[in-house]
Amino acid sequence: MGTLVCVTVDLFAALAGPAEEVAPLLLGATIRDDAVAVRIVEVEAYAGQRDPASHAFRGPGAKNAVMFGPPGHAYVYLSYGVHWCLNVVCHPEGVGGGILLRAGEVVAGVELARARRSGSDILARGPGRLGQALGVTAADSGVDLRSGRLQLSAPDAVATFSRGPRVGVSKAADWNWRFWIQGDPHVSPYRRSRRA
Repeated sequence: MGTLVCVTVDLFAALAGPAEEVAPLLLGATIRDDAVAVRIVEVEAYAGQRDPASHAFRGPGAKNAVMFGPPGHAYVYLSYGVHWCLNVVCHPEGVGGGILLRAGEVVAGVELARARRSGSDILARGPGRLGQALGVTAADSGVDLRSGRLQLSAPDAVATFSRGPRVGVSKAADWNWRFWIQGDPHVSPYRRSRRA
């Protein structure tokens, strides 16, 4: 358990740090497209080549090259062939890493988010749903989150957070690199991978 003690930090400068240190700084931040805004309430850190659960563990390749680029860009991947999941690239350029946006609260554009979610009232609880609510596609991978179609803004309030093991990973499953805002109803349920 911990508390964000400083929200005046330059979020984009901070993204050059290690994923497990930077991830809690995204809690309470907002990710938006032109019409939908989501307040981030849950994230998971993935630390590149020192993390066997990371898409960057084996080094750069065609699918994960964005993770080795400049911090503050989007890394998007298709989960189970169904859902586009959105990550914020972190670590210094050349060192792969990212922070998966696991869950959020839609704070603007609720009707469009609901339409993108085929009428469901569960709008952004879980990384696939969050991606759908924002209309994320493969074309968003590599987008600069300062000025692209998707934009990230720092939180404007202090958030008290909890931490625990990551969801659904078979390797490094017990690493406490999932962070969430305590008591927030939009946080997704914890599910340990059967393969862990």
